[in-house]
Amino acid sequence: MECELIDVHVPFETLRHKMNPLYIRLKTAAKNTLGTLMMVMPMLLSVIALAGLFETLVTPEMIQSVFKGSPVEDTLIGTGIGAISVGQPFLSYVIGGELLDEGVSLYAVTAFILSFVTLGVIQVPLEWSLFGTRFTLLRNSLSFIFAFLISIATVTIVGLLS
Repeated sequence: MECELIDVHVPFETLRHKMNPLYIRLKTAAKNTLGTLMMVMPMLLSVIALAGLFETLVTPEMIQSVFKGSPVEDTLIGTGIGAISVGQPFLSYVIGGELLDEGVSLYAVTAFILSFVTLGVIQVPLEWSLFGTRFTLLRNSLSFIFAFLISIATVTIVGLLS
C-alpha cells in the first residue's frame, strides 16, 4: 500500500524554522529594537537640529567671551553651564564637540560634559521632594566638586599621555 503525502503549501523546513526558539527571540529583539529606534528618532533629529541652530546663532566670539582661557576659571564656568543645562547625556557629547570646534578649552568642555550628566539644578525641586533636602544638597555638592576635580585630572592625564 502506497502512502501519499499531503501538500500543505508550506515546506517542513519553514515550519521548523519558525518554531525555533532562537528565531522567535531574534524576531522579538528586532521588533523591540525597531520600536526603540522609532522612540529615539525624534530626539536624534532634535539633536541634529539643535546642533545646526547652535552653530548658526552662537558665534565663536560669543563663546570666547564666556571662557577666559584660564584652566581653573574655564573648568568652573563649564561646570556651572553644564549644571544648569538639561538634556539627555548623549547631547552633552554633541554640544561638547561643537564647543571644542569653536576653540573652547578641553578643561571647560570636560567639566561641561561631566556636570551636564551628573548635576541637575533644574531638577532640584523634584529631587528634593523625592529624596529629601539633605540628600539632594549632598549629592549635588559632591557632583559639582567631583566634576571640577575629575575635569582637571582628565585633561592633565590626557596632556601627559599625548
